[in-house]
Parts: sequence; structure tokens; C-alpha cells
Amino acid sequence: MSKNKKESSKTIFLEPLARVEGEGSLYLKIEDDRVSDARLKIFEPPRFFEALLRGRSYTEPPDITARICGICPVAYQMSAVQAIENACGITMDDPTRALRRLIYCGEWIESHALHVFMLHAPDFLGYPDAIAMARDHRELVESGLQLKKTGNGLIRLLGGREIHPVNVRLGGFYRVPEVAELQPIYEQLKKAKATAYNTVLWASKLPFPDFTFEYEYVSMCHPTEYPMNEGRICSNKGLDIGVRAYDDHFKEEQVDHSTALHASLEGKRVYLTGPMARYNLNFDLLTEEARQAVVASGFSPRCLNPFQSIVIRAVETVFACEEAMRLIEDYEKPSQHFKPVPARAGTGYGCTEAPRGLLYHRYTMDEQGTILDARIVPPTSQNQKIIEDDLKRLAQQFITLSKEELTLKCEQAIRNYDPCISCATHFLKLQIDQRRK
Repeated sequence: MSKNKKESSKTIFLEPLARVEGEGSLYLKIEDDRVSDARLKIFEPPRFFEALLRGRSYTEPPDITARICGICPVAYQMSAVQAIENACGITMDDPTRALRRLIYCGEWIESHALHVFMLHAPDFLGYPDAIAMARDHRELVESGLQLKKTGNGLIRLLGGREIHPVNVRLGGFYRVPEVAELQPIYEQLKKAKATAYNTVLWASKLPFPDFTFEYEYVSMCHPTEYPMNEGRICSNKGLDIGVRAYDDHFKEEQVDHSTALHASLEGKRVYLTGPMARYNLNFDLLTEEARQAVVASGFSPRCLNPFQSIVIRAVETVFACEEAMRLIEDYEKPSQHFKPVPARAGTGYGCTEAPRGLLYHRYTMDEQGTILDARIVPPTSQNQKIIEDDLKRLAQQFITLSKEELTLKCEQAIRNYDPCISCATHFLKLQIDQRRK
């Protein structure tokens, strides 16, 4: 048998992953130069948050769900309070709504900065990690750290602390800031916006593989705002529903090779949620300087290449800085820091845009406000299937690459989705078993 024939049939294992949220590995099966199977095997153990919420008071989900993620606690809090308030028939007035959007801006800034500079940039610049990259690109890493510090500062100011904020409550906040307290962070946001703008220019020139696909993008849509904490759920394939209709259109199912559920739209349609979806569906609603950055960089208002998501995260960072500045400029301290939310029996629905994509919460409670049922669908689980599909397409397109090159490409493809802080490290080890037929 020739050497080429020997290499045409092989199985590629990316061994169990370390330093991730849960455990996983990648399995690729290649037969006669065709990728016949690709499985992102997730061994993530049950975390029981939904079960933990059952029997609890309806006032507790904002604090409990914030512990789900150390990078995106605000997203979990915002979806939780919206769902509970929806069940109780309460809507928020503009001052509280604006403050919630402001703290969410802080989370987008710190999360995107972490991903762009620390987790994804080393892939494009050829370094194993950000520490190694810092030796040659000190200013780049320092820019990322300063951006993240600004986002963290905004969360700390409104949330009480940077990680797992404690100032968010049903109906509003335990405490709201004085106007003067926002001025220092406003000055920091000015500098952060300039840094983010330059990041768009830099990121748009990175070496991207030619890898495009006509995805079905799913994100929230709002008539007048770039989506963050309110809106309907839309797609580029005709989906346009209210949040309470989520369960009627989105389904989750267990697969043999993963403890993580695979989500799909009705008709088993695979979809993508996250920055690329928001960008493609809502570009015209970005702030002025965010759109200007896109034009100045030569980047397109339409993106079909997931490797270019690093550019979109930079664009959204410009947006979040500019939006936060606008909210601070318009801020007037509300007369009350929260609105009473009396318990009542019912089911409530909440959905917001975490940095990584659509985050859905649903709670059912009785007359006393005891939670009877809870459902939480994070963006990472919704993207599991599309990540697998990307890996299969990618491996097929780059099937002639060496073991090391294919390993890097597969790692980078997973990091395109920023599935969590640990998943975005350089963790994959490649083992190839060649088999004769």
C-alpha cells in the first residue's frame, strides 16, 4: 500500500481537555480523504443550578445564577431578573432600565477585551499564550488589560464588586450611584473607546483563513437599539418571535457523545448565536464610532467567516464604550433605587445578549413566590452543534495540513466562539491513529 493510501484513512483524537469548564475532547474520523465524522465530546458534569433553584424564593435567582459564570455574571443576573419580573407582571422604568444596560456594557467590555487580547490574539500572532506574546507585544497586552480594567470598574461601581456582583435585585438595585460617582469611569471610557477603535483597525489586518459559511444567525433584535438586554428573538432565515415563545421554536436534545445538550431550531436547523449573529442582524444599530471603525478598517458590515469574530468583538467593544458614555451623560439619579416586585403565581421569561450570545431563563413559581421550575439555556450550549459542524468543514478544507497545523486550526475554530475562559486556552493535543483498510 502506498504512503498516500495509508494516510487516507485515519482517526484524529484531541485528548480530554484540561482547564476548561467541564471536560471534553474532539474526535475526527477521516476516510479516503473525507471527514466522515466530527464530535466535540463534552464530559461536563451536571452543575444542578436549575435543580438548585427549585424550592427557593423568587428573590434568589439573581444572586444564585450570577455564580454560574465568573466572566458573564451580569448576563445571568439580567436574564434572571427579567424572567422573574415578567412572571410578576412588572416592567422597569427608564432610569432602572438604563442602569441595567450600563452595567451590561461593563461586562461586554471586560469579556471582549479578555477574549480578543488574551485568548484569541496568540493564535493569530503565533504564540502559545498571552504571556509569551507579551514579550514581543507588550503594548498590545497592556491595552487589553486596561480595557478589561475599565469594564471591571464599571461592573464594580454598579454591581458592588467585579466578580459575581451583589447589588442587583428584583425591581432595580440595592443602591444606585450618585451622578458624581460616574465621572471618573466616564473619563476611563473615553480612553477605552479610543483603544477599542484602534483594536478594530489592528484586528481587521490579522491573517484569517478563507473559511466562510452561510450560517443561520440568531440574536435578539430591537427596533431602536443594538440588542443587549431587551428585544425579540430573530434570525436571518425568518425567525421573529417574542421571548416567551422560545420553547416553542428551540429544542434541546441529548447526544451519545456529550453530556452537553445540543440545541436546534424547529426543523432541526443548526444556528449560530453570539457576536457574529448580533453584528450581521443589527449592524445599522451600532453606535456611530463603532460603524466608523468598521469603515476605517475596511471590514465588511456582513461577516460569514467565524475566524473574523475577533474583529466583531472589537467593534462591539467600541459600541459598549460609546453606549456607556451616552448612558452616563443622560443619567439622573432615580428617586427610588428599586420598584417593589410582589410575588404571584405564574411563569416568566427572560432573554438577554451575553457577550457570547443568547441567554434564556424561564421560571415558574407559586403564589408565595416559591420557584417550582427553572430552565436556563446559555449561549455555549446553543453553539455546541455549530462548533462541531465548523470543525468538520474545517478539517475537510485543511485535510492536507500537518498534524501540528491541523491541531492549531481546530483549537482556533473552537476559540472563535469563546465558549468559556478556560476553553479558550491552548489545550488540544492531537493523536493520529493510521489504519490500513
